[in-house]
Amino acid sequence: MKKLLSIAAASMAVATSAIAGVTTNTENPLFIPKAGQFVSKTGAGVMYKQADHTDAMKLKNHDGATEFPIWRLTEDFGYGITDRLGAYVSLGYTYNGDIDRKGLHRGRLGLNYRIIETLERFAWDMYGEAYLSGVSPMKGSVKLTSGKIDFKYDNFSNGRWGAVLGTKIGKRWSDFTASIFAEYLHTFGNHNNKINTSALPAMMGFPDEISVDLKSTNEITVGTNAFYQINDDWSLGGGFRFVEHADNGVKSIHTDGINPTAAAGLLAQTKDMNDGWYEYILSAVIANQITDSFQIALIGEYTFDHSHANSQNGTDAKAEVNIRFNFVF
Repeated sequence: MKKLLSIAAASMAVATSAIAGVTTNTENPLFIPKAGQFVSKTGAGVMYKQADHTDAMKLKNHDGATEFPIWRLTEDFGYGITDRLGAYVSLGYTYNGDIDRKGLHRGRLGLNYRIIETLERFAWDMYGEAYLSGVSPMKGSVKLTSGKIDFKYDNFSNGRWGAVLGTKIGKRWSDFTASIFAEYLHTFGNHNNKINTSALPAMMGFPDEISVDLKSTNEITVGTNAFYQINDDWSLGGGFRFVEHADNGVKSIHTDGINPTAAAGLLAQTKDMNDGWYEYILSAVIANQITDSFQIALIGEYTFDHSHANSQNGTDAKAEVNIRFNFVF
């Protein structure tokens, strides 16, 4: 009986060790913080873009134009509530001087739960996030160019709140780790936007600023990551992800007192904006473990995309380089 109890106790100790984490490397795709542990990943980078040739870009005489430098800042901060459950916030800021567009491009607050972690280092996570683009209104301006609505974005927010549901599975074999993931984003339509209409002809009867009721949207992201631990100090990884960005659409003009004929004309061109796009993103990372609690990583990304006719986000070329400082405490 004592022997059986000793075997059971040893098995529990091994299982507890497995639950404590597949890896301690913060760049490993299966890393999660342990109970009571904080993790901060702070990044700074620069992006290069060459605009594509959509109708929207041609209308602006911006098709094929180069945008560089585009400055990017990111912060991912997490806390291990238990060895399985963690909370985190993910933020990103972009400044693009070439098109006078700036602001938060990412805002998420979430929980991650490790459903399964085996002694063979197989892991399955589920996560849910609040999509925080509604923190700030979408801002832009509109004018008529060749009789068509020509919209200019001033920031990167779409003004909508939303919810994300995602899952990740992966496995570590000695020094090599592989994972796949998928997530679904639903945004809730609202009128959290400020659109400057002062450039429209006065005869249309619009005030200098309006807001519109935007439709809800649905988007998906799927991807895979691979990671290799070269030695105690160095590691490298790579990844691919596909992102489907939904078309936007206007349900109605929220601002009261607008000429019905003018409002109908605006809605006719914005009911289905046909401005979505698809991204195919390749990434690579090399990381150096400076101390047990501090790591520096260099990340590179290149994006192929396909955009709808009125998209202002498609490119002929897009590349980004970031340096990231990771702390565990």
